[in-house]
Amino acid sequence: MTPRKSASTTARKSARTGTRTTARKSAAKAAKAAKAAKSPRKSAAKSTRKSTRKSTRAGTVEAQLEAIERDGGTGDLALGRGVTLHVSSLDKVYFPDAGVTKGALMRYYSRVAPLLLPHLAGRPLVLKRYPEGVTGEMFFQQDAGPHVPDVVRVASLDTEAKGKRARIIGGDLATLLYTVQLGAIEVHPWLSRVTDIDAADRCLIDLDPDDDVEFSQVVMLARDILRIVDECGLSAGVKTSGSTGMHVVLPLPPGTSYDESVRLASLIAGVAVRLRPELATVERSIHGRPAGSIYVDAMQNARGKSAASAYSVRARPAATVSAPVEPDELSRTLRMGAFTTRTMPARIARVGDIWGRALAARPTARALARALQLLEDALDAPARDARATRARKRGSAGGQDAGAGTTRRR
Repeated sequence: MTPRKSASTTARKSARTGTRTTARKSAAKAAKAAKAAKSPRKSAAKSTRKSTRKSTRAGTVEAQLEAIERDGGTGDLALGRGVTLHVSSLDKVYFPDAGVTKGALMRYYSRVAPLLLPHLAGRPLVLKRYPEGVTGEMFFQQDAGPHVPDVVRVASLDTEAKGKRARIIGGDLATLLYTVQLGAIEVHPWLSRVTDIDAADRCLIDLDPDDDVEFSQVVMLARDILRIVDECGLSAGVKTSGSTGMHVVLPLPPGTSYDESVRLASLIAGVAVRLRPELATVERSIHGRPAGSIYVDAMQNARGKSAASAYSVRARPAATVSAPVEPDELSRTLRMGAFTTRTMPARIARVGDIWGRALAARPTARALARALQLLEDALDAPARDARATRARKRGSAGGQDAGAGTTRRR
């Protein structure tokens, strides 16, 4: 009898244990289902991430461009949010020496777009079109044209010569890639935005060297100009032009007129000439400039004028890029050829958005007025020895803008 009782007891215990286990499992399933019911988006998102991770990676803009180029060069890009853009001839070689195709150029711009687009946002774009690549003919396009896709931003602007005209406005990837589709290798934005088109928010000083000037000398002059800017209480960013020179760009207070912007650039240029008279000039006429000099161009600060943007590719054989640099990189070892469509993505991953950081803080109107006064005082002061001038905190005197406009390099 004892064994039977023991077996019965064991059976009852097992039954109770099994029932409790089953109940716990059922409760756990019910709780999990309830949790999923309360937050369906989270559960669905998690499931979607797992199931579409590979397809998402394959569907990036760069991957699409590569696939289209490989499959004949023509197709439609899906840019997200229902935006599509037709592209063609992606297999056309735009840079024979560098082996860069139209598709590779689009892939570069897609890669750097997160840094580039904020600097183009709301700015009219001037197109320099190279339909056959850098070895073919180039022509400018100001107007948007008659057959612009709906996904491309266009705005009507007043022009002095033609009245109201439609212009392409930068700031989104579809618009940027559309300009490349047209053959625009370079990106040239205005120095103002459509929200206040008559007010410059950036001031450009373009260092344009003579053919026999070494790039290291341009770099040294850019460093001197940064020092002048700093000593009058302003800030600036500096970048290679991607061509032969360098660009120094100053952020401006809201509401600054183009006249005031060119005045600022001209004063800085004048001080730079007094500081480095053996190297710098403000003579606008190419034939009137001293041999072996660098033209400190302050006259690009006018409504409707543009310059190559930071991170823009230039139409040069090596597919060089206009690359922002830190002040401590301005040494004689800096090389224009170090920054190309192939090297810039890795550099950006390493150093981040130098240009965004350099131009983030806009000065007040009072700070600008104080800087203009300091620069004018320096120009009114007697000329001094260049070395003594360089040691002075507020710079030195300078020359006046001279000559008439003519064809120029940038």
